[in-house]
Amino acid sequence: MLQSKDENTKWSRIKGIIYEYKHYAWASMYGVCQIWFNYCERTIEPKYYMVSRLDYHIPFIKWFVIPYLFWFVYMGVIFWYVGKESKKEFYKLCIYMFGGMCVCYTIYMVFPNGQNLRPVIVENDILSRMIRNIYMTDTPTNVCPSIHVYNSIAVHMALRRCGMLDDKPGIKLISFICMVLICASTMFIKQHSIKDVMWGTILAAVMYFLVYNMPRFVQRHILVTNQEEVSAKSNI
Repeated sequence: MLQSKDENTKWSRIKGIIYEYKHYAWASMYGVCQIWFNYCERTIEPKYYMVSRLDYHIPFIKWFVIPYLFWFVYMGVIFWYVGKESKKEFYKLCIYMFGGMCVCYTIYMVFPNGQNLRPVIVENDILSRMIRNIYMTDTPTNVCPSIHVYNSIAVHMALRRCGMLDDKPGIKLISFICMVLICASTMFIKQHSIKDVMWGTILAAVMYFLVYNMPRFVQRHILVTNQEEVSAKSNI
């Protein structure tokens, strides 16, 4: 009897945990997006090459592979933290991030692009080997807008909106520095052109407005319109 009660209590706790963290199931959308991206990688042949004169003035710096790969940790930690602190902001982050990724894939299919900035890596140190591995596993196609840049901005902005950090500006500053280094790393290891970074940033700004500000903008517009209609009727 006591064992049955213990089992019921344990099962109740498990159900409670599942219910409390069920919103993390939305993270599975990343897998869906990755399937779409892999399809683009296999099927799309670039017709347009993204390059700027500024790219030739940006040096290849192998040390930037560290912040480039740190992106995976950065994304995971902030994604988890926002979900832990605010379900509302977590859902908005999911819409912001996965929605933007889908926009990127659509652009790749409509505007098939790539880049040819990668140097030949002849050194054999660990950083050089890491970059060669990146080059082998990630083709120089489907680069603009840069998803690496877009997602870095998305999670940073979501973290900034997390109310629990209002009195912790240091964490926000660290996140900002990580975001900047990650975005810069895409150019310094020649994974992306400065154009890819620019359009990734622009897309992040547009999507931020749509996800976070558009509802309030619409509400204000409706309110102003209603007030104008009431004023017009009262003047008749």
